[in-house]
Amino acid sequence: MRKFLTMLAVSSAFALPVAAQDAAPPATDAVPMAPDAAAAAAPWLTSLITETPQAGFDLAVTMARKAVTTTQTDKDTLHKLRPNYAHDPQSLIGVSGVAATWFATIAAANDYWRQ
Repeated sequence: MRKFLTMLAVSSAFALPVAAQDAAPPATDAVPMAPDAAAAAAPWLTSLITETPQAGFDLAVTMARKAVTTTQTDKDTLHKLRPNYAHDPQSLIGVSGVAATWFATIAAANDYWRQ
């Protein structure tokens, strides 16, 4: 467990500065989700347990995407910002680091799919 936490901390340390470096200024027209609305939403993540590593990776990508749409609730702003990062290698590497961190968490939850 200690080794896993160390890996998680190190991978996060590399991913976060890249993401922060390319962050656009906050949108002034974005409407944050009300706490009541967030609580009322049906839970979409009920378990980290998956049948296969591929399903675990797919879940990691879904989690990364869900984090973005949860953070930026204004869909118009989300789509307007896409060109800022879609062709930026540093942003894409940062996203890969986030997905890798989620995948490491899911792999650990699945005991690395060992039987």
